[in-house]
Amino acid sequence: MATELVTTGRRAPIRRAGSKNRKTAGDWVVLAVAIIIGFFIAVPFLMILINSFKSPEDYNMSGPLALPTEIYTDGLVAFWERVNFPEKLWNSIYISGLVAVFAVLISMFNAFALGIGRIKGRTWIVVLILLANMLPQEVLLYPLYFMFKQIGLYDSQWAVIIIFTVIQSAFGTYLLASVYGTFPKELLEAASLDGASRWRILWTVVFPISRPTLSVLLIFFFIWTWNEFLIPLTFLISNATQTVPVAITVLQGDRLMDVTTTSASALLGLIPTLIFFLIFQRTLTRGITAGAVK
Repeated sequence: MATELVTTGRRAPIRRAGSKNRKTAGDWVVLAVAIIIGFFIAVPFLMILINSFKSPEDYNMSGPLALPTEIYTDGLVAFWERVNFPEKLWNSIYISGLVAVFAVLISMFNAFALGIGRIKGRTWIVVLILLANMLPQEVLLYPLYFMFKQIGLYDSQWAVIIIFTVIQSAFGTYLLASVYGTFPKELLEAASLDGASRWRILWTVVFPISRPTLSVLLIFFFIWTWNEFLIPLTFLISNATQTVPVAITVLQGDRLMDVTTTSASALLGLIPTLIFFLIFQRTLTRGITAGAVK
């Protein structure tokens, strides 16, 4: 049977391939601004990298912007030996890792009670946590110093771990409480009908779904704690308990380092966090994407 073609006389619109991908002038402006901002962010890191491998004589002759005439590693070796860098590196990893894990767990428990448990006065509790999180660290120094001095935890890494666990979990609670407040009620009701307890609902329903958000918090808490300086400087006075940022500053205060050794110390302090970020880059990207798409 022959097939008849019926024409209506209307010409179908022709869609050009790639018309949706065509960039507008605004897109190019945003891209140019992002490149400029990225350049200014990268300049300090490039200067640290260049000056870390310069000798003091080379730095004095050519300045901070010129490339080194030869690879000079004595600055790296000098800082490594002066501060016992492996010990300081382990202290930073130990403190930051425990703070990140403890803060995420406490944030999840608090947010489950506030966002899903719907306890009384939850709004005022969240506001109080937010206000406490906005207090500057300088305000907390003397009360915390007096308290840990009395209980015998001064100059102990656990003092810093406890302080930053509370500080980071306050922010995590505020963030997760709003996330758990929009949690699908159908899933919770279905789990309750199946006889699941609150504890089981938390670990079998809430935790798997919110794992991307918790992973993002874990990464941020680790990096934020790693970069902290004031509280570790105040509470870790022994050389054996100090972290990497404190060790760098103490040597600079003792005037034992020249510019190139200072750059080498900054490079050694930067490399661990950079490696940590690169390892968990996909986890961070997935967590942010999962939080943006519902």
